[in-house]
Amino acid sequence: MTEKPLRVGLVIEPPGIEDPYSQGAYLGLERAVRELGIRGRVLTPAPKEGYVPSLSLLARQKYDLVIGTGVFAAPAIDRVAAGFPETRFAIIDAAHDDLAHRPKNVVGLVFSEEQAGYLAGHLAALVLTLSPGEEVISSIGGQRVPSVERSIAGYQAGARRANPRVTTLNSYTDDFHDPVKGRSVALSQIAKGSRVVFQVAGACGLGALEAASERGIWGIGVDVDQSHLGRHILTSAVKRLDVAVFDTIGELARGTLETGRTFRFSLRNGGVGLGTISAAVPRSLKAEIEDVRAQIVAGKIPIASSVT
Repeated sequence: MTEKPLRVGLVIEPPGIEDPYSQGAYLGLERAVRELGIRGRVLTPAPKEGYVPSLSLLARQKYDLVIGTGVFAAPAIDRVAAGFPETRFAIIDAAHDDLAHRPKNVVGLVFSEEQAGYLAGHLAALVLTLSPGEEVISSIGGQRVPSVERSIAGYQAGARRANPRVTTLNSYTDDFHDPVKGRSVALSQIAKGSRVVFQVAGACGLGALEAASERGIWGIGVDVDQSHLGRHILTSAVKRLDVAVFDTIGELARGTLETGRTFRFSLRNGGVGLGTISAAVPRSLKAEIEDVRAQIVAGKIPIASSVT
C-alpha cells in the first residue's frame, strides 16, 4: 500500500501571488510540491470574506498542514485552529504567544526583518557618498504592523551607524495595495531631498520604486529580490517566506514539525538578507556590508526594533 502524499494548503492575502509578499510564500509551496512530492493548494480569499472560510475549508478537508500569511490572518488562524485541534497550522508573521488562545496546534513563523533593514540602511547611507546632494534617505511603510516597524527601525539604525549625520524620513501609506499612494508619498520625500527610498509597503510600494526611477534616485525593494524592476534598484531587504514555508513543510514531511511554539528566521539561518546589490556599487562598499552582516550574525550589533 503506497502512502498518500501529504497535503498542504496555503491561504494568501488579496491581491494574490502578484503581491511580492505572497509570491515568496507561494514559491516555497511550489518548491515543496516539486522536491518533496506533497500536494499543494493555494486559496486567496475575497477581501470582504476574510480568512476564516478559506482556513476552515482546508481544515475540514483534513489537510495535513494549513499555512496562513500575514498578521491580518492571525486572529482567523487562532479561531479556526481552536475549532480543528487535530489539524496543524502555521502562521507567517505572528508569534505563537501573540495569538489570543495560543492553540497548541499552531506554529508561529517570524522574521528578524530589522537585520535585513539594517543592512539596507547601512548601504543606503554609504551610497550617498558616491554623488553630490543632501544626506537624506527615506522609508515608506504600508501599515504600522510589527514586521514593517522592525524593517524601518533597522533601516534607520543601519543608516545612522554608517553616517551619524544622515537624515532619515519615514511615512506610512496606510495601504499595502495601491501603487498610486506609494508613488505620491515617495515624490514628496524626494522633494524633501531623499536620495534613496526604501519601500516596505508591498504592492503599494511598487509606486514608490517607480517614483525613484522617474526622479533618478535609488530605490530599495522589499520581501523578494526586486532588482528586475530596473537599474535604479540599489538592493532589496529580502524576507525569505519561501524558505520559511519550504522548511516548515520539510519538517512536516520528516515528522519533526513541532507546533505550540515560534520559529524565527534570521540572517543566521538564511531567513532574511539582502537581494542583488546594484552593479554600480563599488566593491569596497559591498565588502563593508559583508563585514556588517558578519557582525550582526556574531551578535556584536544589537538592533532596536522601534521606529524613531
